[in-house]
Amino acid sequence: MTAVVRKQVHLAAQLPGIHNVTVWSDPRSRSQIALDSFVRLARTAERGRFDFFFLAEGLRLREHKGEFYDQDVVGRPENLTMLAALSAVTNRLGLAATVNATFNEPYEVARRLATLDHLSGGRAAWNVVTSFDAFTGENFRRGGFLVEADRYSRAAEFLRAARELWDSWADDAVRADARAGEFADSGAGAFAHRGTHFDISGRFNTPRGPQGHPVVIQAGESDAGREFAARDADVIFSKYNTLDEARAFYQDVKARLARYGRRPEDLLVLPTATAVIADTDAEAVAYAEEITRAQVSPGTAIAHLEAVWGRDLSAYDPDGPLPDVDPEPDSQLLKGHSVFRNSSRREETARRWRKLAGERGLSIRELVIEVHGGQTFVGGPRTVADAIDHFVQSDGADGFVLVPHLTPGGLDDLVDRVVPLLQEKGVFREEYTGTTLRDHLGLGPRTRTSTEEDS
Repeated sequence: MTAVVRKQVHLAAQLPGIHNVTVWSDPRSRSQIALDSFVRLARTAERGRFDFFFLAEGLRLREHKGEFYDQDVVGRPENLTMLAALSAVTNRLGLAATVNATFNEPYEVARRLATLDHLSGGRAAWNVVTSFDAFTGENFRRGGFLVEADRYSRAAEFLRAARELWDSWADDAVRADARAGEFADSGAGAFAHRGTHFDISGRFNTPRGPQGHPVVIQAGESDAGREFAARDADVIFSKYNTLDEARAFYQDVKARLARYGRRPEDLLVLPTATAVIADTDAEAVAYAEEITRAQVSPGTAIAHLEAVWGRDLSAYDPDGPLPDVDPEPDSQLLKGHSVFRNSSRREETARRWRKLAGERGLSIRELVIEVHGGQTFVGGPRTVADAIDHFVQSDGADGFVLVPHLTPGGLDDLVDRVVPLLQEKGVFREEYTGTTLRDHLGLGPRTRTSTEEDS
């Protein structure tokens, strides 16, 4: 009888930063700017043998009714600078940065990522994102925004150009025994890219990193985003935490790989998730409710409703019923947030929320908690370990990016109490077996840019 091969669970950690996941009122909550917070969380993830530590990006502070939206963020360090610092205090943990492909240029991003790969000994990753709005673009010379098709075509060409730059150096282009700067190949670093969005040529001045190409991550949910991931990414993030939706997303993305000559294991699907752990399931449920109500404060609940309705609803009681007025489809009170930028989607959301609140008798705050709150994994250590394993073995995901509600101590319970149980099940590593992030993810070295990729 053939033994069933169990999938290995992949785990990553994210410092919340630009989200309202953090419970600021908890006395254990610390700075999300100070280096010590990043170091503590990264070292905890490495102690848990996680694949990588991830930083999201916010290129502009969100605004609510013309003021800073201080419900979820007060500031954010630059990602690659912070990860370069973390490379000196970690040894194996992958270091993943979100870097925007709309407002940056291939040469500078390729150079910074290759530098991080060298500094870390092959642990760099790039989450390739695009920007959707002119509000963010006001911070940049070019300004404006690109329609979705152009955003993804620019991102795809941006990535191709970056790969051409990384590939402009042979692995042994610099002689180990030569004076600094002496080339074994006089053509090292020479490149010329001609495309729709970029026309660049010259010499790339950073040798090829230990991984060849840093790991590429994508977070697209749209058809264009999924196709971009199937063609170009090593990891795709997912927002789906219910098993049926997650399996549908997983199957759809994996099915797209074959047309690019790739195997299902060449792209890992990692949803973001939270975990609330206590001694018993009942204690964890009570704690999770406490956390969720702290995350969705009365002010946060009204702000989320105003983002959908496009109206000032500050006069409404967050513990009362939904407003009886219709949304203003062309008004946007919460800027810098992608969820409700589309007016037709906002009107559809308002109808759905009204229906749900009416059926369940929910107040404004209860409704927002229902649709935006809640925790992914809740229970005692064994319950959480079983749930994570079941989700992965059922092809809902290849693992998870854990986003703790506290910085920097929010991962301690999971690392100390759940990871050992996953190791006991034989589905999670007990020690790192490689030195690079590609090793941790089970990915081979990235081959040099091919004509297929450029087609």
